[in-house]
Amino acid sequence: MTIAKLYKARWDVELFFKTIKQNLKIKKFLGTSVNAVKSQILVALIAYLLVQILRYQLRSNISIPDAMAVIGTLLLLKEPISRLLGDLPRTCRHPPSPQMQFKF
Repeated sequence: MTIAKLYKARWDVELFFKTIKQNLKIKKFLGTSVNAVKSQILVALIAYLLVQILRYQLRSNISIPDAMAVIGTLLLLKEPISRLLGDLPRTCRHPPSPQMQFKF
């Protein structure tokens, strides 16, 4: 590889970690093993995506950091998320069935 390609590859890694720190709010890794780091990144990514889905379903214009803060507060309160993020009308093409069904 040329020096330029190596630098570009390194830069991509730096941008990845910058994005993780800013968007996923990972300031430091709690473990040192590869599995621990991967698990922490995946959990943060899942939480981020769930907040994005929630914002989309509620058609909310609240920012991601504000939505994360509200949901963090919900861990202590007994309030519906829709009330805290804005009680906006929702539409559902396929309403969920009252019971989960697994098809094997």
